[in-house]
Amino acid sequence: MPRVRGPRPPRAVVRAVAAVLVVAGTAALLGGCGEAGAPKSAGRASAVTGPARLWPDRKPAPPSSPATEAQEKPQPLTALPRTPSGDIRKLSVGSVLRAQIDADKRRGTPVFEKDEERKIRACADRPGSRSCAVRAPEYHDLNGDGKNELILGVESKDHLLIIWAYTLKKGVVNSILDSTSYPQSVEVANHKLVIHEPGDAPGYESRTVYAWDARHQVMSIQDVGYGRRTPTPPSGR
Repeated sequence: MPRVRGPRPPRAVVRAVAAVLVVAGTAALLGGCGEAGAPKSAGRASAVTGPARLWPDRKPAPPSSPATEAQEKPQPLTALPRTPSGDIRKLSVGSVLRAQIDADKRRGTPVFEKDEERKIRACADRPGSRSCAVRAPEYHDLNGDGKNELILGVESKDHLLIIWAYTLKKGVVNSILDSTSYPQSVEVANHKLVIHEPGDAPGYESRTVYAWDARHQVMSIQDVGYGRRTPTPPSGR
């Protein structure tokens, strides 16, 4: 039995239907790009420009001299007896401090006025007491040899803090640090002595880092920085 065929649609209708299908498919593909998680354009990026040197015809300023070291070389306190045990904790703090004051006076660089010096000498054997300007001694390894160094701090009447550090070399007491500052805090971290001082602007501080200089055998300035002050956590937490 012969198949019955209907009338064939005009060619224009066929083309119109095909166009509709193409548009619908394209819309479906574009619609899929808007789904959650799909990458989206952030817009046009700003043009990147290279550095523009200002005043190129002017000569640069001469390089500044490096930060001065606390000491150029260790200063032995020869007035003190030798400590053959090698244990710096066995030293008398008062004896070390008085020997340091005498050595500075011999070099013509006294640190304290006469009245202040007399009070410090009198209480040097009681460091850490409230009535004494000499702070309690601290013992930390500053040169990385596994042995402690002695750190002394004396606060002057105008709140200037003088910090000395000492090590033993063949039983002889050697001064390896002589620093003065108005510190907010002082700490030892990774064999380095770090002094934090209030900055010129509120909320900022300066930081001076002293590190062991193996060549000169002293603690010298390794870094000086300036930044926002780290809030001190409340006590008891």
